[in-house]
Amino acid sequence: MNVYDEAHSLARAIKESNEFIEFDKVRQEVNADKEVSEMIAEMQKLQLELQATQISGTEPNADLISRIQSLSTMMATKPLAAKFMQSEAAFSIMMNDVFKIIGEAMGV
Repeated sequence: MNVYDEAHSLARAIKESNEFIEFDKVRQEVNADKEVSEMIAEMQKLQLELQATQISGTEPNADLISRIQSLSTMMATKPLAAKFMQSEAAFSIMMNDVFKIIGEAMGV
């Protein structure tokens, strides 16, 4: 068995999965909508900032929380943004499951 061949097979299977196909379709729609694309990019930036704060062991400041809540409310009014977040979450869950399966097989 060639590990690289198996990795390519796994990549093809992921690319053909419903989760990836839906995520890719919605991602293309988002890229065509400047307003939604900018909202999602800002949300991702704020989420990374929040994660960095949490990892450092400090409490996130009220301004950051407020900005995230405000942007979440705005995004909820945009069906495409909500659809993107759902499809991204489904794809991420699948990928996390794949990583977990591989990790467990390696005893990690």
